Amino acid sequence: MNLDDSSVSDKQSRDNLSWDDLSSDKPTWKDECAVFGIWNDPEASHMTYLGLFALQHRGQESSGIVTLDGSRHLEKKGIGLVGEVFSETDLKSLTGRAAVGHNRYSTTGNNQISNYQPLTANLLTGPLALAHNGNIVNDKELKQELKKQGSIFQGTSDTEVLLHLLAKDERTDLVDCLKSNLKKLKGAYSFVILSHDCLIAARDPFGFRPLILGKRKHEEGESWVIASESCAFDLIGAEFVREIEPGEILKIDKNGMKSEIFDTRPKHAQCIFEHVYFSRPDSNVFGLHVYSTRKEMGKALARENILDADLVIPVPDSGIPSALGFSEQSKIPFELGIIRNHYIGRTFIQPSQSIRSFGVKIKLNPQADILKDKRIIVIDDSLVRGTTSRKIISLLRQAGAKEVHFLVACPPTVSPCFYGVDTPEKDQLIAANHTLKEIRDFIGADSLAYLSHEGLLSSVAKAPRKGFCSACFTENYPEI
Repeated sequence: MNLDDSSVSDKQSRDNLSWDDLSSDKPTWKDECAVFGIWNDPEASHMTYLGLFALQHRGQESSGIVTLDGSRHLEKKGIGLVGEVFSETDLKSLTGRAAVGHNRYSTTGNNQISNYQPLTANLLTGPLALAHNGNIVNDKELKQELKKQGSIFQGTSDTEVLLHLLAKDERTDLVDCLKSNLKKLKGAYSFVILSHDCLIAARDPFGFRPLILGKRKHEEGESWVIASESCAFDLIGAEFVREIEPGEILKIDKNGMKSEIFDTRPKHAQCIFEHVYFSRPDSNVFGLHVYSTRKEMGKALARENILDADLVIPVPDSGIPSALGFSEQSKIPFELGIIRNHYIGRTFIQPSQSIRSFGVKIKLNPQADILKDKRIIVIDDSLVRGTTSRKIISLLRQAGAKEVHFLVACPPTVSPCFYGVDTPEKDQLIAANHTLKEIRDFIGADSLAYLSHEGLLSSVAKAPRKGFCSACFTENYPEI
């Protein structure tokens, strides 16, 4: 078994192990971006708003919607959450029966208005709006080449590269332009594109990021919908149809739908962290129900680590499914030993250092009545830098827990992601630079264990399309 059950250092030695590079409150994993598109819907702007609302977890920096009314584009973009950016007046002014939307978290480029998506341009063939989830890893080289040819970039995001490539292409057929220029891009991309007469979805040949097709029925007929996750379909009453295939360009216009495969690879590289953490648990991603795969991760963790304890508790909310799976497999009772305050928003005021020092307790409150004198197993989805875990364990001990065993429902994170997720550098990843015992002592647990890589892969073994990227755990990056 993986469990490190050697004794914990005393409190003084734990407190003295500061590791300044890990102890700040810098962000750890950041969600990526969300894309959404809809065609032939009388409420296109409102459906896009709702779709982006369902996908808010994938990006919280900015949001934008572009609609197609006749052959012109109307747009609204702004900083903040979906509910902060759009008013009912905005949505009514975004007329038209087609739209594309985006929630952004910057994986490449600064948080400035010129980077807010959908990116828009007026090309020779007409207006174009582009929404992107992923990361183009060769964008710097492509930008240099385009600048030499006279391109003037308005922002700093990698997404803008595709706009310039399309603008320089003399072909009038957008799909032909895409087929040629997408092959110049290296990395991860799920694009939704709205032109003057069609909606297009395109996905990289490795299938790094999810992208799906759905259908929404209404009084006037039916609409086609494209989104990052199926939870967006659930909210607007759309039916899941299928995934956009890796290497596929799907065009939807007044004549119907046309699909082309522009590039194929012998092996896919679907991001396994979508199932570990990023995707909503009520979504189906890569053909698998996320909630179910997370429960399987918890079961695998229990099979690998036999422990004698009184309770299994999750770190809410993302640790709940795995903790349920662990409890079901181990027969150790499950309890919500930590309650999360869901009403802490971006506007929470922290007026002094004395208030800031409360840290995690502002969001997470242990239940002493449940935890006192208990041997508890704490399940979290991941452990990246260790600072939050350390604070949580300290709170659990203050609440009276007799023993705290910390188990992680994925392998140690040892390397950053370059395919659409903003992750800490390698020197900020605790497992990349410290032993299991050192990490256990730093977070203050009685024992610490991670799910094995084999156990993780077994949890997604029923995926219809094989091939996952788990480079953040293995450093084995796909050859792009």
